[in-house]
Amino acid sequence: MKDPLRKRYLYFMLAGFGAISLSVILFFVIFRLQGIGDALGSISAILAPFLYGSVIAYLLRPICNSSQCFLETHLPGKMRKAAPALAVVISLITGILVVYALIIMIAPQLLDSIVTLWNMIPSRVQEFLNWAKVTFGEDERLYEIFSNGYETLYETLDNWAKNTLMPQVTSIVSGVGMSVWKLLKFLYNILIGLIVATYLLYGRKRFARQCVLIVRSVFSEKWANLLLDEVDFIDRMFGGFIDGKLMDSAIMGVLCYIGCSLLRIPNALLVSAIVGVTNVIPFFGPFIGAVPATLLILIQDPVKALWFVIFILILQQIDGNVIGPRILGNRTGLSGFWVMFAIILFGGMWGIVGMVICVPVFAVFYDLVKRLVRRGLRRRGHPELWEQYKADYPDDEKEARQHNQTVKSDEEAP
Repeated sequence: MKDPLRKRYLYFMLAGFGAISLSVILFFVIFRLQGIGDALGSISAILAPFLYGSVIAYLLRPICNSSQCFLETHLPGKMRKAAPALAVVISLITGILVVYALIIMIAPQLLDSIVTLWNMIPSRVQEFLNWAKVTFGEDERLYEIFSNGYETLYETLDNWAKNTLMPQVTSIVSGVGMSVWKLLKFLYNILIGLIVATYLLYGRKRFARQCVLIVRSVFSEKWANLLLDEVDFIDRMFGGFIDGKLMDSAIMGVLCYIGCSLLRIPNALLVSAIVGVTNVIPFFGPFIGAVPATLLILIQDPVKALWFVIFILILQQIDGNVIGPRILGNRTGLSGFWVMFAIILFGGMWGIVGMVICVPVFAVFYDLVKRLVRRGLRRRGHPELWEQYKADYPDDEKEARQHNQTVKSDEEAP
């Protein structure tokens, strides 16, 4: 009897010691949160080149894999050993050329459109006032409202320029050195990031094997398989969604530019760039991009703005029903409600970056919860509850089947 009692007391002691230790650690984390955040910020600043390189390598990995498969298939036998290195070079050159082409083609025209729009605003305002005078000339009260509004806006801008902008010129000039230093540091991080991306792309298969060895050396066979399957699912979810969304947004930008050019809509390139970039954001992206684009066109030509609204509604319907499903499929398996919830939640936490990555992140969390629920129902002896749920809500099961088919097609792809 003494031995079981001794073990029982020992377990109680260990549990109490563990609870006290966790309480101390939690207390330290809560009251030293700012210091921990500063330390993590310093570490992330030091490792910024590796973060940039990892992102670059992850985005270029599909190009690298496709290039390597193509080279290994078509190169002669003795030259196949050079296929991995050549694939890395091809993927890096492709990525650099795409970024360079976008900057060269879009940046000058965007700058011209912005300058033209800024110079056109005063004349458009004056034309509006003349129109208001002709239209409401007999009603002095309405004309006074328009005139006083214009004068108030002009005085506000003038006061802002004199009292706020001009005093900050000195601080802006004094901060030029710091801005130049930040720019040089950013370029340095990008340059080192490209070198890191080269190493990651070239050794991606070896690094993956090393991670698998580490996982299997630490965890049991069951938990190692579960963890590796979950990591593989996360990789497919993020890679497939982000790559597909970038391709979908690029197609939308090109189609928008073609349509705006045919309709002779002013600032077609600037408007198309706004629509293409904001289309990366799921669900709300088309609306976020359409509002400023319409306002830009409205300043120059109200009739063209109306045509643009009609055109963008048609284009978004084509994207939502034809282009998007063919490129993305139903990779996430999420309903519209959870997509909206994820965008609002992660957008509020992480801003634009959160709105872009929210859907795959929440899809991984949603899939994990679904697996845990199914497993818990089986362990509690109630698997029929899950089957009844599938029978009562077949739409969820349909989305899940579409999602699994998308994942299966990704696995079968080279």
